[in-house]
Amino acid sequence: MVHPTGPTEVGIDVAVNLLWCLPGRVGGSEEYLVRQMIGLSEIESPYSPVLYVLPGFAAAHPELASRFRLVVAPIDGTNRARRVLAEHGWLAEQTRASALVHHGGGTVPARGKRPTVLTIHDLQYLAYPQYFSRSKRAYLQWAMPRSARRADVIAVPTEFVRRTVIEAYNISFDRVLVVPHGIEPGLGIEATDEEVLRRRFGLGDGPVIVLPAVTHPHKGHLFLLDLLASHWTDPSLRLVLTGGRGAADDAVAAAIDRLGLGDRVVRAGRVSAADRDGLISLATAMVFPSEYEGFGAPIIEAMALGTPVICSDRACVPEVAGGAALVLPLRADAWAGALDVLTLRRDELVRAGRVRAAAFTTAASAQALVSAYDLALS
Repeated sequence: MVHPTGPTEVGIDVAVNLLWCLPGRVGGSEEYLVRQMIGLSEIESPYSPVLYVLPGFAAAHPELASRFRLVVAPIDGTNRARRVLAEHGWLAEQTRASALVHHGGGTVPARGKRPTVLTIHDLQYLAYPQYFSRSKRAYLQWAMPRSARRADVIAVPTEFVRRTVIEAYNISFDRVLVVPHGIEPGLGIEATDEEVLRRRFGLGDGPVIVLPAVTHPHKGHLFLLDLLASHWTDPSLRLVLTGGRGAADDAVAAAIDRLGLGDRVVRAGRVSAADRDGLISLATAMVFPSEYEGFGAPIIEAMALGTPVICSDRACVPEVAGGAALVLPLRADAWAGALDVLTLRRDELVRAGRVRAAAFTTAASAQALVSAYDLALS
């Protein structure tokens, strides 16, 4: 059904497939596409996106429901096989008259409207196959190469992902465009007050570091916990972990117990945008020891909020940091003195971070996406 609050603007009809997006369950890829759509509503373009979504999407993203037409699929999206069938059947029929279909979740159905734009967020399944279940790995190994070849244009978040897609699938370089992540201009305006957050989460008066990430194995939670136990031993230092439960969640809980860090690590879980922004804003640093990212939006979010970043030197992370963060190898000895270095360079890093973040806007992301749409229709 069409969401009743959606506008009916006239333009080139672009069908945006968001059936892969279970609100709150898919991490940074959800924010990436949502912010692109917000950007499209902010700029002048010839395109009128129609978003094909799961039940609950409108409630999770009222900012999109008020700007675009939403067509709700007759599935709940929790079963991958049913979602894939819906893409091949229901979605193909719904989008038959569309000028262009944008598939945002990394795969293109074998049946459906051409031309197509495909967003590929990353190729982590090739770099770290051990972090995927056997069934999901097999599905991605089958579906993604075929999808990349079927798509007319591929949109990726960074040059790192662009290179890996071209190399992995032998795709012509001119079919793969970088559409960077965008941060909304009002980020942090409604951030929760520091005193409220310190009291609510029991942070005390000491320094705070924040890792905003689902507990997936590649995000580096275990690395940070070992660092807290061996080098960052200030008893007043608090590590705040925000984000949902991932495959490494039990291992993270066990490590906190084993290392005796229960009074120094706060597991906040999923928090509101206001609390997320407030926690990052009050932090001494946003720490991001990830092994693999397609983009790494928390890096830019922290910079926009005026918080210095300490991050790994893996995958696209140095590209996104752009010289405005402490970029370090994932070794404990390299990170041991990072908080001291940050204290000395804090003002410099804050200034550089704000300049860096200013380049990543929702409008700039949308303009790049328009270029991908233009190319697909050319």
